Amino acid sequence: MNKTFLLGLALFAAAVFSGCATAKNNFTDWPKASDPHTVGVRVTENFLERNFRTNKTGVIVYPEVCAAFGALRFADTAGEAGLKQRLFERFAIISQPAGKSLIPPGGHVDFSVFGVIPLEIYLLNGDKTSLALGTSLASAQWATPLTNGLTSETRWWVDDAWMVGSLQIQAFRATHDAKYADQVATQLAAYLDKLQESNGLFHHGPSAPFYWGRGNGWVAAALAEVLQSLPPTHPKYARIMAGYRKMMAGLKAVQAPSGLWRQLLDEPAAWEETSGTAMFTYAMIVGVKHGWLDATEYGDCARRGWLALCGKLDAKANLKDICVGTNKSDDKQFYLDRPRQAGDLHGQAPLLWCAWALLEK
Repeated sequence: MNKTFLLGLALFAAAVFSGCATAKNNFTDWPKASDPHTVGVRVTENFLERNFRTNKTGVIVYPEVCAAFGALRFADTAGEAGLKQRLFERFAIISQPAGKSLIPPGGHVDFSVFGVIPLEIYLLNGDKTSLALGTSLASAQWATPLTNGLTSETRWWVDDAWMVGSLQIQAFRATHDAKYADQVATQLAAYLDKLQESNGLFHHGPSAPFYWGRGNGWVAAALAEVLQSLPPTHPKYARIMAGYRKMMAGLKAVQAPSGLWRQLLDEPAAWEETSGTAMFTYAMIVGVKHGWLDATEYGDCARRGWLALCGKLDAKANLKDICVGTNKSDDKQFYLDRPRQAGDLHGQAPLLWCAWALLEK
């Protein structure tokens, strides 16, 4: 056999092995306070101690959904059977007449996303009542689609990428019905085409030309979430993967030296914010583990993000420096002056996503 060919083959194998080793090293050997299993247990316990987060009408709101989703997946993957059972018990009421008033009515992305919880419960324990509830919300989201094939709940807010994306891909995971894959792929591809800027990042919306951290976080997490289950043979898979990689490159360029990302991503003077950081870290962990991103470059970004986040946890497992709920604005100072909270579920949730992703095989 040709010696040059053998040398090339050996170098290729060495590069692959080196990349795998780098990825492994980036996601192992954690300091005690940053061990994903330990952190995940602490943050899940923190979640279980709370009452349901509801709005003024008494229905469960999306931050509760996002946190529950992360806690359920973490508890299952971490082998924490006791935590998983307590989470099942927390949400058992939604399948009972007494819990009907907690279920959002649908018709709006922030309400429809509730379906993620019963669908995750079904995926973990096979409960058919949960499956029916989750798929009813996912199907209703496309009951009266727009002429361009998008859901009538479309707002062109970047937040919608997660609210729509997580529900539809969960329905696909639970049913294997291709309509859900088609719906989520159509929606995300359209959002990429309309909203992604040349630097890979996203303005909060057409009338809010600012790179708000958590707004971009919703997109990053949605792309990573959907690409894990969207069949690579799907006609829009390549478009979504290209948008994801472009975004990850844009995020890598604006990560702060601390490992965190800022409230406004391209503003060096903006304060460092943790919910967006957790979402970006999650998206990069998933990308490295699935081989979509270079393990050396992005594994390091993700590791620094995770370590910085763990450094922001207080003694009660509340993540600090989380931007409060934020509407769109055409005023840059509005974003820079947003209040910060510790323990808000907007940040607790993606921290759990990260813990799950780091443990997931």
